[in-house]
Amino acid sequence: MSHHVQREIRYNFEFENRIKACFIGAGGHAYRNVYPALRYAPVELLGICDLDIDRAAKFARLFGAERAYSDHREMLAREKPDLVFLVTAYRPDGRVQATDLALDALNAGCHVWMEKPTAASIEEIERLMSASASAGRMVMTGLKKTFFPTIEKLKDLIGSSEFGRLTSINLRYPQSLPVPDERTNLVKMQSFLDHIYHPGSILNFLGGEIERASYEWEPVTGATLTNIRFRSGAIGTLHFAAGQSGSSLFERVEIIGEGANAIVENGSKLTYFRKADLPAYGRAASFIQPDANAALVFEPEHSLGQLYNNNLFYLGYVPEILHLTDAIQSGRTITKGTLAIAREIMKLFELYRTADAGVTINL
Repeated sequence: MSHHVQREIRYNFEFENRIKACFIGAGGHAYRNVYPALRYAPVELLGICDLDIDRAAKFARLFGAERAYSDHREMLAREKPDLVFLVTAYRPDGRVQATDLALDALNAGCHVWMEKPTAASIEEIERLMSASASAGRMVMTGLKKTFFPTIEKLKDLIGSSEFGRLTSINLRYPQSLPVPDERTNLVKMQSFLDHIYHPGSILNFLGGEIERASYEWEPVTGATLTNIRFRSGAIGTLHFAAGQSGSSLFERVEIIGEGANAIVENGSKLTYFRKADLPAYGRAASFIQPDANAALVFEPEHSLGQLYNNNLFYLGYVPEILHLTDAIQSGRTITKGTLAIAREIMKLFELYRTADAGVTINL
């Protein structure tokens, strides 16, 4: 099945049937990236809730919601939505506010779309899994990286006749791991928890479940380098490149198959090195290969006011929401951003929290 589906986008006002929805959270990230994405989804926004009622009211005016609330339980009881969006912050103890809010939404009979991180422990994810099962409602975490067109294209290459199986993968992402005695402290680990969902979701999407892993830690910047073996037999590295420049390209993903490889830089540029032999060693005068062997390069143009060059699309914000709304309207279940995948990512988080550097841990 092709993960990279070219779809014609419909605008919110063009949908005949729209899902009754409420939104909890009126913060900066939601303002920039999630509320604007609803312009392209079959969603009717009934209520917006925030602890600051003035902000909720301003967001309701801006984004076309009917009413504003400061109490989410009152909103769920009054509006009876079918879907609740959660984009909230952390509790003072470092737990994720959205975890308990998702349980409340499930208890009210709603599907849930929540921003990552889903929770701060495997145990909390399992609690959500059982609540989701007993409510018969879906909980989706916004794992946007798995909806990048470039990352979906990498997934399509894997297993194709030309690329072959995934044999190895390396992923670079800027993130610092605190000193060992701070790692059990969720407040100190907040940035790490916040960001591990990004590379963690890409590794899971492209490589599947991780069998075992071990990491080395560097004390000046907190950088880590992790060796990974997947259940499939593929191997990989995760380089948390703390210490890189703020003007650097942000992240890089490379997959290697059986004689071919592909690289995604900055999330939006993909280079696919198709199967080719090295020119005759010591004899070849030209580096120009036959066209059939040449690399393919995919990169958006940024001259037209298009959807594909808008970061709501190439960063996956609209596609991830459509994945859930499509599933709700068609009666199917989601395959991306599931609680089972969040649980796999949390296993990786627990590795860094509890394992010593240099020790191989079976996940």
